[in-house]
Order: sequence, then C-alpha cells, then structure tokens
Amino acid sequence: MKTKLFLITPPFTQLNTPYPATAYIKGFLNTKNIESVQADLGIEVILKLFSKEGLQSLFEVASLKFNAGEISDNSKRIYALQDEYIKTIDPVIAFLQGKNPTLALQICQEDFLPEASRFAQLEELDWAFGTMGTQDKAKHLATLYLEDISDFIVECVDANFGFSRYAERLGRSANSFDELYQALQQEPTYIDGILLSILKERIETIEPTLFLISVPFPGNLYSAFRSAQWVKKHYPNIKISMGGGFPNTELRSLSDARVFEFIDYITLDDGEMPIEELIYNIENPDHNSYKRTFLLEEGKVVYKNNSLKHDYKQSQVGTPDYSDLLLDKYISVIEIVNPMHRMWSDGRWNKLTMAHGCYWGKCTFCDISLDYIKIYEPVAANLLCDRMEEMIAQTGENGFHFVDEAAPPALMRALALEILRRKLAVTWWTNIRFEKSFTKDLCLLLKASGCIAVSGGLEVASDRLLKLIDKGVTVEQVAKVTRNFTEAGVMVHAYLMYGYPTQTIQETVDSLEMVRQLFEVGVLQSGFWHQFAMTAHSPVGLYPEKFGVVKETEVIGTFANNDINYIDSTGIDHDKFSFGLKKSLFNFMHGICFDYELQDWFEFKIPKTKIFPDFIFDALQEENDLNSKPTAKIVWLGGKPFVEHFTKSKKGNSWEMMTMTFHDKKESFKIQTNKQEGEWLVEMLLKISVSNTKIYTFQEIKTDFEIQSEDFELFWYSKPIKTLREFGLLVL
Repeated sequence: MKTKLFLITPPFTQLNTPYPATAYIKGFLNTKNIESVQADLGIEVILKLFSKEGLQSLFEVASLKFNAGEISDNSKRIYALQDEYIKTIDPVIAFLQGKNPTLALQICQEDFLPEASRFAQLEELDWAFGTMGTQDKAKHLATLYLEDISDFIVECVDANFGFSRYAERLGRSANSFDELYQALQQEPTYIDGILLSILKERIETIEPTLFLISVPFPGNLYSAFRSAQWVKKHYPNIKISMGGGFPNTELRSLSDARVFEFIDYITLDDGEMPIEELIYNIENPDHNSYKRTFLLEEGKVVYKNNSLKHDYKQSQVGTPDYSDLLLDKYISVIEIVNPMHRMWSDGRWNKLTMAHGCYWGKCTFCDISLDYIKIYEPVAANLLCDRMEEMIAQTGENGFHFVDEAAPPALMRALALEILRRKLAVTWWTNIRFEKSFTKDLCLLLKASGCIAVSGGLEVASDRLLKLIDKGVTVEQVAKVTRNFTEAGVMVHAYLMYGYPTQTIQETVDSLEMVRQLFEVGVLQSGFWHQFAMTAHSPVGLYPEKFGVVKETEVIGTFANNDINYIDSTGIDHDKFSFGLKKSLFNFMHGICFDYELQDWFEFKIPKTKIFPDFIFDALQEENDLNSKPTAKIVWLGGKPFVEHFTKSKKGNSWEMMTMTFHDKKESFKIQTNKQEGEWLVEMLLKISVSNTKIYTFQEIKTDFEIQSEDFELFWYSKPIKTLREFGLLVL
C-alpha cells in the first residue's frame, strides 16, 4: 500500500506567514516522489472565526455567558456593537490580506471601525501616524480592532484563545501530562469545534495513511493533541506522528504512556530520515528500523534509534515547497509601529536556512548539546540562490527570512555576491551574532543584495556576563557592528536578557543604561527583553554548579522536560525588573524618553548606573581601519564609467588626463586621474565588478597595478579611490 501523507501545523503560530516546517518536509518528500498534502490549520481557523458567519455564531455563543455572570464593561461594549463588527469584519480581513487597499481611506477616518479598549493606546501613538502612510496607519487600526475581538473571545467564549498561540499555558513547563490529559477529556471548546470541522473535511478529501503534526511551540501543543485525538477516534487506521521544535527540546525524556493514546510516534531533530523510515515501516510491517523515534511497545514508551541510515545532507533535502498553503489568505498586521518589530507580523516571507546548526555553538544559555544546534552544516551560496529562485517562481513572493540560529558572515557574504551576480531583486533578513567580521563594507554589500534587517543577541549588556555566557563579543564591539549595519541602511533588532545566573542589580541597571545609549545614538532600532530561563540541554542546565545556581529538583518529568526551576546564589527577584525594562524599551524604540532618569522606570529603589554617560558615543568615535589585508576581496558594485580625455598644462609641461563620470541609482559623480592610471582603473573596475564570477584579492590588484606603475599604496589612498570607496568599491 502506497503511503499518502497529510502534514499540518496546528493552531496557532503566525497570521502573516506559514511556519515553514511542513514546507521543508514536503520539499524533501518531493525528492522521493512521496505524495503529501500540507495545511496550516491556524490560518484556516482564524479565517473561519473572523468572518461574518464566524462572528454571528461567536456572539450567539457569547450571549449565554452574558446571562450567566460577571462581564467587563469592555466586553459589554463589544457585544452592544456586534452589528458593527459583523458588518465590517469581511472587508477588514480582505484589506489585511492585501486585497482591498482602498478601505484604508475609510479606516483612517476613524468612524468606520467600532472601537473598544485597545484603541485607548492610540493617544500615545499619535506622533507615529505622522511618519506612517495611510496603508500602515489603517493596518495598525485594523490590528487593534482584531485585538478587541480577541479580548472578547478570551473573556466570553474561550479563555485559551490567542492569535499566535492557543492554550499555551498547558504546553509551558508541562513536566507532567496530567493537566493536558484532563483538558483533552473535556468537551471540545468553541475554537476546537472550528478546528475539528476543518480537519474532518480535509481528512475526508485527502484520505491520508500517515498524519504528521508539526508542533513548533507550546502554543501549538494542545491543538496538536486535540487534532490527533479526533483522527484516532474516527480514523483509527491512520498512523499519527508528531515532530517539530517543541518535541525536539521538551520531550526528549518522555515516559508517560498516555501520550500514545493519541499518537503513534514522536520523532526528534531533523525530520527527513525519521519520516522516511516511518513510511518504510508502515509499508513493510516486518521492518523494524527507526531513526530517533518514540513509540509504545507492550504498554511501555521506548525510544528507538536503530536505523543504520545517515541523516541527509542539507544539499539533499530539496527546496521548501509551499504549495497547498493558502498563501494569498494570510493576514498582515501591525501590532507595534516600530518598523523592525513589525517584520515578524507584516508581510509574507519565504523561509529558508543558510546553515544547519550554529557555527559558534558556545553560548551557555543555549541548547548547544542538541543536534539541531550542535551539528553545523552550511549550504553553498549557489544552491541557496537556486532554492530562492525556485521559491520565487512557486510563491510569487521575493521576500526571504533566513531562520538560522546565527547566519555565518562568510556565507552571508557569498550569498550576497551570488544574489548580485544573478541580478535577483529580493528582500531578506536573518539572525546574526554581532561579531567584528561585520565590517562597514560587508554591511554595504549585504544591503546592496537586498538585506534590510538583522536581529542578534546582545543578551546582557555587560562585559563580565557576556564573557560568562561565552558570547564571544563585547558591548563596544556590538555598538560598532550595529553602527556599521545602521549606516548601511540595515535595521538592527537586539535580543536582550535579564536575570542571568549571578547577575547583580547593578549589572541589570548598567545593562539598561547601555541599551539606552545604543538607542540614543541611533545604532539600534528595535529590541526585546527576555528573562533568562534555564533549560535542560544548555551548559547552565547541565553544569549549574559552574554558574552559581542550584536546581530545585533532579526529578525528570514524565512529559516535557526543558525549563528547569533553580535557585540563584544572589537571591535576587529578577521578575520585578520586567515591567520597567520593557516599558523603557518601548519608549526608546519610539525614539523618546532618553532624558529620563533610569530610576523613573521602576517603582522601587535602584542603584545609580556606573556606566559613563558617553560610553557608546566614545566607542563609536574610533575610525574604521582603512588598511587592507593582502587576502581581502575587492568588489565593485557600481557600473562602467563614461570616459573623457583632456590635457592638463602647467609651466610648459602637459599631462594626458582622464575624467570618469559614474552614475549610481541616486546621483552622478566624477573622478580624475592621469591617463595611465585611469585606463588601468577602468579595466580593473570591469574585472572586479560584482557581476563577475572571479573575485580578486587586494594582493592580485596590487600586483597587476605594479606591472606598469610603482607606488600602489599612494594610488590606493588617493582621492579618486577614496571617492570610489564611498560609492561601492568594497574591501571584504
């Protein structure tokens, strides 16, 4: 019997773009000619819920609650305005799908949408609308409108609802399966009902033999089990397997047999080979070879990894395939007007990976003992570009989000050169480490290839703690790298951390001051504070004694086992800093409140910062080093100049001279040289043009020049070359 697969992402992840796991697996299955269909049930549930019929049904269900108990004034207001919500919902969703742009004019009049409590924050954001266009302002107002309806759903219909997560509480730190198991014994909720009606239709149409559920986050877990429960009950012959980010990190020590009342298999880490082996097992019942798979045997959970087959190389896994997904139905929202922040929720991105794993692989808070981070394997730049071109042809979208742990600078450089060589018009962004390889020129190259933003971990902005984390960077270095990106026109988002083991209150305050200064000088555009969490597979979780912390218990949970409760030797309650850190950052991201005392952000006494007020400003005053290594690669991003010859005379002597006029996208500029150097330069610029496959080193150019002239250094630091350096002559 031929296996047919149905791959799903259960509700909810993102509204604006599909989570890529099923597209990656489908792309791999295509290389094996294995039939598969994929679905993002999250967006399908949202579209059913947020529709005219969906809201009519929702308000009917909510009316029962109104008769039964306490309801907030906000929900009463929304309920009273239900006709307005039902009337406006379909055009608003179409607008957020990019299909109804003229509605923006109506929305911005501010008498079209019904408004509840979410709109109260608008007064604070009046300043932002001066810089936002009509479409963006309307998108932001429509987002607030949807969030109002979401608040109503949470209070009156289903307390577990959330746009990008569902019943997340049940998936977070679920060391025991008890609470989730009990929730699954209850009647399906209103949201479950919508999910299961869609699932029923899809299963009946597709008739799969293997049902694969990808669970990236805790907020997908409950819906994953609810979907599996329904399929198991109504189609017991369909085999069910679960994989994805949540099982990979949380379920590595699974021992609760009740999990297998709902599913048949759980696979860990890269899914390609485990799934291929599962298919072979299903088609050949005598075969008993599994790759990183949990299953039930004689009532006990067993982990089998007895397959002799190796995992596939990144070059063999195929191009992610987004077919079957409703790409034109995703909803772009703007929750916060910060331009970098909105990239996560606005617009659709094709997701790709430059390199499997992390090339650094040392950060002590990270799960570096797990294969998906530990095993580093980059993809060749030409293969990446092939995949990009395939995906553009398939999806009609030329925006890419590279979802790497940390994209390697050398590979980013090679990718940028390949994009420019192929003359691809793409937009892309990715995660990085703020390391010194990101020179001014590399940042300019990345920008020229379409890179618009990077996000990276500054973590704790304290050199002592960065050393303890083994981040391999200093605050000063981060400042310089963020400056290089910002000056090149690439936006920068920083992941920030507080509450790291042994972090003192003074270090938290100093860290906030560093962040304030980075925003004030304009080299950071966006950031987010995370509270440190100790995980089972990180160096801190594996060797807590080295980091001054003690685990509260050594007991391993029977279900999820990742987040670990611990006692810090400092005894500091880091939770209390959360509100002040986040509030100050929110204001800094909007370019305001830099003159506030740090104390103003906290309702309790904090020590004064010990950071010099101009620390970041001073760190950025150092000039970039112009000296070029012999091995540095020299690339010209500009075009061919128009050349004019003329003769220059002085005191009876004359020289043949050249004027070269260059045109870039914005302006024109001229340089003058003597004829000999000018002719060499014109020829050399053709050779080092980014459109050529061969890349020349500084030494090769120097050697070539010295065939006809002597002093290359004098020429290299002359005014014409300095001008060219400003307009796209890069030293990489």
